[in-house]
Amino acid sequence: MNTLDNALFLSASGMKAQSTRLRLTAENIANVDTPGYRRKTVAFAQQLDPTTDLPLVTANRPRLDPSPLRKIHDPGHPLAGPDGYYDGSNVDLVIEIADARETQRSYEANLRMFDQSRQMAREALDLLKR
Repeated sequence: MNTLDNALFLSASGMKAQSTRLRLTAENIANVDTPGYRRKTVAFAQQLDPTTDLPLVTANRPRLDPSPLRKIHDPGHPLAGPDGYYDGSNVDLVIEIADARETQRSYEANLRMFDQSRQMAREALDLLKR
């Protein structure tokens, strides 16, 4: 396998990992008002591809954020206790939007690298045809 193929595989693994992160961020945003919902996070790891021995980026299993749930005062809510409070979610919308923007930029950087590698491979083939 040549260096251009390696760059394609590495870029593709980065895009796949970032898409997993973006999916979890979207789930968190969708559940910002869901009582008892815990924010999901994902960490990335390096893993060797068994067929190519390339170190690829993978997304680990999602984890739940252990930070405390917000207490919301609404005595009329069906989940409210005798004190009038119930557990909301621990999702902070500002953090999720910042994570989504960072994920999008990382995905775009991997996509640019993928496109450049593909273009370089195409140009190398054109040179060989001459």
